[in-house]
Amino acid sequence: MNDDPRITQLEILAAQQERTIVELSDQVADQWKTIERMQKKLDVLAQRFLALEEQTGPDVPITKPPHY
Repeated sequence: MNDDPRITQLEILAAQQERTIVELSDQVADQWKTIERMQKKLDVLAQRFLALEEQTGPDVPITKPPHY
């Protein structure tokens, strides 16, 4: 085996970078799950808002005040 310290240092660096990539990948996966949950909640809230909006009375027409 070659005991060149440069190769050992490169192997250590590669292992650290691999661990960092795995950690970042896990974080991105967790964030994606959170985004999907939030999107579902937003969709439900938007539907509820639209349903409430449909239940309200007709829009009040915009007219000029009598002093014009």
